[in-house]
Amino acid sequence: MAINLLGLDHRGLQALCAGLGEKPYRAKQLMRWIHHAGVDDFGAMTDISRQLREVLARDTTIAAPRVLHDTPAADGTRKWLLDVGTGNAIESVFIPETGRGTLCISSQAGCALECSFCSTGRQGFNRNLSAEEIIGQLWLANRCLRRESADERPISNVVMMGMGEPLANFENVVAAMRIMLDDCGYGLSRRRVTLSTAGLVPGIDRLREECPVALAVSLHAPDDALRDELVPINRKYPIKELFAACVRYIEKAPRDFVTFEYVMLDGVNDSVAQARALARLVKPVPCKINLIPFNPFPGSGYERSGPEAIARFRDVLMQTGLVATVRKTRGEDIAAACGQLAGRVQDRTKRKQRRQEELAT
Repeated sequence: MAINLLGLDHRGLQALCAGLGEKPYRAKQLMRWIHHAGVDDFGAMTDISRQLREVLARDTTIAAPRVLHDTPAADGTRKWLLDVGTGNAIESVFIPETGRGTLCISSQAGCALECSFCSTGRQGFNRNLSAEEIIGQLWLANRCLRRESADERPISNVVMMGMGEPLANFENVVAAMRIMLDDCGYGLSRRRVTLSTAGLVPGIDRLREECPVALAVSLHAPDDALRDELVPINRKYPIKELFAACVRYIEKAPRDFVTFEYVMLDGVNDSVAQARALARLVKPVPCKINLIPFNPFPGSGYERSGPEAIARFRDVLMQTGLVATVRKTRGEDIAAACGQLAGRVQDRTKRKQRRQEELAT
């Protein structure tokens, strides 16, 4: 099978070139052609020898996942449904804002963590994405957006917040992020790449050592009892252990704080008392709180907190000296908002089937 060069970082391309008897600088040339220029035709790589181009064309490929649907929203948000084979499809979302463009990238086909308010979690889990499938989302989005704009760098920020738990696919996610950070790749700063986790403590510690980027943690509750229900991985890594890992992470992180994400669920986690409890809970961790209005999906069983409840919750946090913001909902009309990504998952866990059976009884 041909090697997909999209998934090789600088070191991997150097090893490939060395195996072909080529100088190390060829790796830098290849990275620039692939990721800076978005080229997938070896014939267009004019500063590379014809002999090497022929070998690469024979033995390797540059191939991103195939686009099944490209859907724009009224607010400019754009969602791609991408084929990753064997009946699975993932989703990536581009969010344009003044002065920045953010791409939300998926790391798995489905998710095994079963957060109760997340559409992806309801789809079950099939497999981890490869490094080339992860970086391929950025490569493809860049190419699509450049065709329609004079902006050579339409994507300024990447968030690993799409389908899946990034730290459960550690090796492939880190390989892809290293390409994002490489000056010969996408040249993004560590502050502009954010990884969001539901709280896999060993993964947080490993990320701190191997590839520290901005960290966001899906908290969603002010105590272990409620978080056990909303984010089941909390039963394995409770809040005390999670917060200790966050404090350790900040020591090497590009930012001096962690972002705690908190989805606002009507009557579940949005009371004034819970806001006060949350303020007390996060006090040991340098942090910002990002309040996320719940984005409904069929059969979720939850409702979005009202605007007044969200504002009240935010104000209580801010009165204690915390930085608290409310995330603007984007792409809701195309199911591209936070928690709505579902794609198409051939569920190996049979979770979706079990849930349908439970609802039928």
